[in-house]
Amino acid sequence: METMMAQLAGYAILLLVGWTSGISIYLTVAILGISSRAGWVELPGALQTISNPFIIGFAIILYLIEFIADKVPYVDSMWDSVHTFIRPAGAALAGYMAGTENGPVVQTALALFTGTLALDSHAVKASSRLAINTSPEPVSNIVASIAEHSLVFFLYWFFIKHPVLACSLIIVFVILSYFILKLLWRFVRAVFGKVLGLFSNHSEVKSPTNIRTKK
Repeated sequence: METMMAQLAGYAILLLVGWTSGISIYLTVAILGISSRAGWVELPGALQTISNPFIIGFAIILYLIEFIADKVPYVDSMWDSVHTFIRPAGAALAGYMAGTENGPVVQTALALFTGTLALDSHAVKASSRLAINTSPEPVSNIVASIAEHSLVFFLYWFFIKHPVLACSLIIVFVILSYFILKLLWRFVRAVFGKVLGLFSNHSEVKSPTNIRTKK
């Protein structure tokens, strides 16, 4: 019983790994690897592999690229669209690796868990960026990007200091994401509806059937 409770406590970090991967899988891997090497966190199963210096360095390079792309209007949305698969898949792989000591059934369950969490936070991030890109100025993109990445840093620091409270905070974020997504998708759908309406009206004006012939 004590061994099972200890394993569950070790898997608690996967709640954080899954959710932050949806914001930045590269930043998540870099922080986890550094934290593991520094002895701040203990990673379960084969997830300890990411503490390899080569993996940490590669994750930092990719994060620096993302750091720039994430602050450029429209480029950030293109980056998010490409990572719609990469972020959840990376989180699912992390969950699968974490359960290597408990067999394929547990590994699959953990992969589904972390992948779903990543998809949830990615959906909030991507849809909020689509909404922000309706504004012509670039400042809001920069502010949003810095806020998102700062939140990832804060959550890992908070987890190291107060793991139970940090996990509780992630659960609150997941619950709130349902309502946030509803609002964001309504807004984004309304914007796309207006854009499509403008294109359809423009095509109707240009259509030969709408041009009156001279008698």
